[in-house]
Amino acid sequence: MTLGLDPVEVRVLGCLIEKGRATPQNYPLTLNSLRLACNQTTNRFPISDYDEYTLDGCVAGLKERGLLRFVYSTSNRATKYRHVLDEALGLADDELAVICVLFLRGPQTAGEIKGRTDRLHSFGDLGDVQATLDRLSSLDQPLVLRLDKQPGQKDARYLHLLGDAPVAELALAGSPAIHPSRAEPARVADPRLDELEAEVAELRELVEQLRGDVDALRVELGG
Repeated sequence: MTLGLDPVEVRVLGCLIEKGRATPQNYPLTLNSLRLACNQTTNRFPISDYDEYTLDGCVAGLKERGLLRFVYSTSNRATKYRHVLDEALGLADDELAVICVLFLRGPQTAGEIKGRTDRLHSFGDLGDVQATLDRLSSLDQPLVLRLDKQPGQKDARYLHLLGDAPVAELALAGSPAIHPSRAEPARVADPRLDELEAEVAELRELVEQLRGDVDALRVELGG
C-alpha cells in the first residue's frame, strides 16, 4: 500500500511514533515539541529545519487523511497530536517500529534496524527483525522493499513504500558514494559476526538517542 506521503508527512509520523514509544510520558506532542523532534540533528536523515507553519499545515492534512488525531485538554491550552498509523494500516508493534526507523533514517539493513528499534520494540535477534521485514514485504500491497546490495555494501537494505518519492530515488538515500578502491571485499556469512555488528549498532544508536534527548532538553530549557 502506498499512502503517497510527502517528506514532511513521513518525518512527522516517524517522530510521533518514536516519541510515543520512547518517551510516552511526553506524548502526545505539542506543535513546538513536534518541531523539535522533527529537526533533531541526531537519529534523523536527512536533517531538516521545518518551521511551525509548515508543520501546522502537515498535521491538518494528516488529520484529514485519518492518520493523525488532535488531542485537546482542559489543563493545557496547547493542542497536541498523536498518530494513528498503526490503526489505519493494521500494523503490529514490531511492524510499526520497523516503519518508524525507515521513516526517520531512510533505507536500513536488518542489523541497523535492530539497533535502532531498541527503545521502540524489543526484537530478540536478527531473525526476528528479518521475519518482520519479510512479512511487510510480502503483503499483497507491500509496505517495505528489499534493495539489491550495491558495490561496497555488506548487507541488503530495506526501504518503506509509503512515500511519494520514486523507489529509485529512495534507494539512493543515505548511500554515500564509495570509491572502488575503498570497497570492502566480500565476506563469508557468519551469524556471530552479524549479531556482534547488531550489538555495536545498538550501542551507537543508544548514544545518539541520549545525545538527541539532551539536545532537545537544552532547547526546552532555553540553552
